[in-house]
Amino acid sequence: MRITTIGATATAVAVLASPITSTPAPASVPAVLAASVVSKPAKAASVHGEARISYIESIHDDIRFTIHAEQTPFTRPMPPTAPEGLPTDARGTLKFSHSRGEVTGWAEATVDCLVTSGRTATLTAVVTKSNVEEPGARLGISVQQGGKGKPDRLGFSWGVVNVDPENVDENGQLVRPQAGSCMAPAPFTTVIKGGYKVVHAEITKSPTQPEPAPHHS
Repeated sequence: MRITTIGATATAVAVLASPITSTPAPASVPAVLAASVVSKPAKAASVHGEARISYIESIHDDIRFTIHAEQTPFTRPMPPTAPEGLPTDARGTLKFSHSRGEVTGWAEATVDCLVTSGRTATLTAVVTKSNVEEPGARLGISVQQGGKGKPDRLGFSWGVVNVDPENVDENGQLVRPQAGSCMAPAPFTTVIKGGYKVVHAEITKSPTQPEPAPHHS
């Protein structure tokens, strides 16, 4: 995958099972009513929204990201290392477009990982369709929901980040390394139109991870 930078040229525009908790019903609650309240889905981490960003390297370009992602723990098995999958497994879609004049680069990708902390989320998505990216490429995105009058922010794993100086092609051109799952830089651009909603949830423990041995003093 050859490295491209947002804003480099008009023709090389870069693109890019919630767990169940059980609440015992009081003894006086009829069985039918109890069944309706025993199982409630735990809150799932998510990020949703659409926004145009301002990027310093392409200040006059129209760059937009649409994100709909929700954490679905242990839904993507990875045998033999993680046969149940990971607590950060996720589903959803990422869409990206970058327009300069009459030229637009775009990509659509399927979300595979999401992790949150407060108003911040990082996610990755694998490209399914694009006019500038290779199908199968993993893209990393970070989102920070603004607060107290501050704008939302967004970062992406190409352009000014994710460069390995040792990784070059036969012509000596830098080749962009693929982002690992949930790997993304800090949100270094500013949202100027639209915005994102981040819902935080703690990651869940692996179902097969052993409990730590008790410590005896």
